[in-house]
Amino acid sequence: MKRILLWSGISITALLLIFLGVFYAMFGGRGNEFPSMATVPMMPSSAMEIVATLSEPPGNLAVSQDNRVFITYHAESRPEMKVLEIVNGQPKPYPNEEFQHERQNGEPYFDHIFNIRIDRQNRLWTLDHGFHGLKKPRLMAFDLATNKLVHDVVLPSDIAGTGSYIQDMQIDSSGEHIYIADIGVIAKKPAIIIYNTKTRTSRRILERHTSVTEEPYEINAQGRKMYPLGGLFWMHPALDPIALDKRDEWLYFGPMAGDKLFRARIADLNNASLSLEQLASRVELYAKKSQCDGLSMDVEDNIYVTSIEDGAINIIGKDRQQKTLIKHPKMRWPDGLSFGGDGYLYIADSDIPDVMMKSKSHIAASAPFYIFRCKPLASGVAGQ
Repeated sequence: MKRILLWSGISITALLLIFLGVFYAMFGGRGNEFPSMATVPMMPSSAMEIVATLSEPPGNLAVSQDNRVFITYHAESRPEMKVLEIVNGQPKPYPNEEFQHERQNGEPYFDHIFNIRIDRQNRLWTLDHGFHGLKKPRLMAFDLATNKLVHDVVLPSDIAGTGSYIQDMQIDSSGEHIYIADIGVIAKKPAIIIYNTKTRTSRRILERHTSVTEEPYEINAQGRKMYPLGGLFWMHPALDPIALDKRDEWLYFGPMAGDKLFRARIADLNNASLSLEQLASRVELYAKKSQCDGLSMDVEDNIYVTSIEDGAINIIGKDRQQKTLIKHPKMRWPDGLSFGGDGYLYIADSDIPDVMMKSKSHIAASAPFYIFRCKPLASGVAGQ
């Protein structure tokens, strides 16, 4: 019996070591230091306002034309409430509390919600990554005039399958095309997904293309290096931030862990007759950027970039040069961006170093978390 127990212990240890070795080979390691791109801020920190103080970390946000502020609690924090509206400075479950939990009879509900956007048809869209594609990656839309669900689709497994992680999106002015970033954390197959709201069909493009693939950089978020699990996991995400210009002409995108911003014409992305090689050849390197978790654009084609290492908002103008727009001492990891109808640019600060792979007690001790806003150089389309 002792010999059996001994060999069982040896076998379990060996299997564990093999698993850890494979896990480290796939997800671990160390990266290169990212070159600083910070410049003297164009605006003082006093120009940044705190809109809401939260007990849980926000993930993303969307602000309507009439200045209704919607947020998600970050999916990595395992929140009870997923989608909320800020009412009189306080978060309230949206559209109600019942939607925040699994419901009876297969009725739709919020599960692993990450991104939200408001289109020009005044619909709030929610993006559910389905726990890395192991469950049901899902898109839902709510008419903000009635707060009723008006669109619900589960993305098929060949579009957002096991190992996918859909977590940022942009919507064209017609509300017909939604451009989704799949960061592919587990599958390591980053790609852009295009969903057509009229035909309810989707396509997967540019998978593992240079423009969506991470570079070998570490993330040093104001002194906190992102090597969870003692270095077994090296956080250097692929495609994440995407932005759409207001004429529906260009989509801008790039890996979070990378210093390059790319763009592609919407006409090319929507052209299903182009071969993979033809489409790839039409992707353009646009500018250098900081490591970022969110992008947005104003009506004058300025690109707003969340600088996760510096806790700042940067801007890339028509000269294609990045500059620091504004910083704030309480900004720890600027994440989602949205313009409001009031002319402000809103920022969700998710504080990822205190959220990802952290206990609920650690997250609670890291509160409060914040929603900020500042005046951009020009106005933008609300909800985007």
